[in-house]
Order: sequence, then C-alpha cells, then structure tokens
Amino acid sequence: MPKKNPNPSALEAARHSAGLTRKALSERTGIPLRTIEAYEQGKNDINMAAVAVVKKMSDALGVPIEAVINQK
Repeated sequence: MPKKNPNPSALEAARHSAGLTRKALSERTGIPLRTIEAYEQGKNDINMAAVAVVKKMSDALGVPIEAVINQK
C-alpha cells in the first residue's frame, strides 16, 4: 500500500475524500493518468490548467472547482 502524503495537494486531498484512485479519476474524466499524477505531485501547476480540465476533475469528485486548485 502506498504511503500517504503528509501534505497532499488540494486535488489529491479531494480525490482521497472521494475514495478514488488516480486511475479511477482518469477513467471518469478522460484526463491522462500521468497528467493527474503531475498535478498532484506539483510537477504541473493545476492553477494554470485549462478551466475545462479542472471542471472535469471537480465534477468527477463532486466538489467545487475551488476544492481542487491550490489556493495561495
């Protein structure tokens, strides 16, 4: 079982709360698994993602957009 990140990104925390794996979120949204991983790990800035991408993820997780972006 993978270790839990002590400081998860907003997206990772929302995904965990929804009880989804990265793969399941990818399948629900059509967003590549590697892209979701990059957002969660901070390799790609989710705040710079297209609104449509963030909306797909928030809809799949059942949360508002603000719950998946990294608020500063």
